[in-house]
Amino acid sequence: MGTSVNLLQRLRQHPKRLSIFFLLTLGLSIQSNGGVWAQNADTAPEQLKNTLSQIDSAANNHQLQGVMGFYSPSFTNSDGLTRQNMEKDLTQFWQRYSQLNYSTQLQSWHMDGNAIMAETVTHITGIQQLDGRSMKLDSTLRSIQRLQGDKILGQDILAERTLLTSGAKPPSIDVNLPAQVRTGEQYNFDTIVKEPLGNNLLLGAALEEPVSPQGYVKTSSYELQPLSAGGIFKVGQTSKPGSYWLSAILIRSDGMVIVTQRIKVVNSSSPVSQVKHSGIKQKNKWSPLKTK
Repeated sequence: MGTSVNLLQRLRQHPKRLSIFFLLTLGLSIQSNGGVWAQNADTAPEQLKNTLSQIDSAANNHQLQGVMGFYSPSFTNSDGLTRQNMEKDLTQFWQRYSQLNYSTQLQSWHMDGNAIMAETVTHITGIQQLDGRSMKLDSTLRSIQRLQGDKILGQDILAERTLLTSGAKPPSIDVNLPAQVRTGEQYNFDTIVKEPLGNNLLLGAALEEPVSPQGYVKTSSYELQPLSAGGIFKVGQTSKPGSYWLSAILIRSDGMVIVTQRIKVVNSSSPVSQVKHSGIKQKNKWSPLKTK
């Protein structure tokens, strides 16, 4: 257990958001207007398919300028990131993860004037060596993108899930968290360990943070506590619209897992969209998470 705790303490010293991995998921996009996706991926223009393939290839080969060449100088995304700070954070991320694999699938698309609106799902896997141990990354992101030619103008993140695991047998978990809720609603954030605890000591903690450009390089602090039950069970209360990262950390003697998922809070009068894809479950101030 001591080794896992030391590893977690080392992670705290790295100024990064767990969800920074979305920068490499390359799920391009702009503010979604809620339009209907009229075309499936099979009918997409060859230029769009080639652009997505070339971005994946450049990212897999850590070709920074090759990746950034597909982003407009005026690029912005729904989290407030610009092309400049995205390039900086991407550089830092690649320095930490020497082994990365990107795979982007086009889900649907349609024309919007002279631009293409494309919905994509990107899956990233990678390995980082930290204190002599391997940290494995598994991240999935769904987003909408706006492109003109081969340039990405903007991005809107729809859903996001990142797993970091370490150890011989990190806990297998199920996560219960809606992708979107209305202001004033309570919601459950449950991270449940699938295996029986037996005689193992389980430590854990949960974090909630608003999504912001500064959050991608922010150092987080975790207050670990012994868990009597097989997981973390929290209730949150929303009050202001916005996007938030929720993270749970679970450690036992044979491994550690950190999960981060995104939740979007919309006005109470807004419809709650149903975002569905593998790895992301569905269903700026807010109340702290409370134990059930």
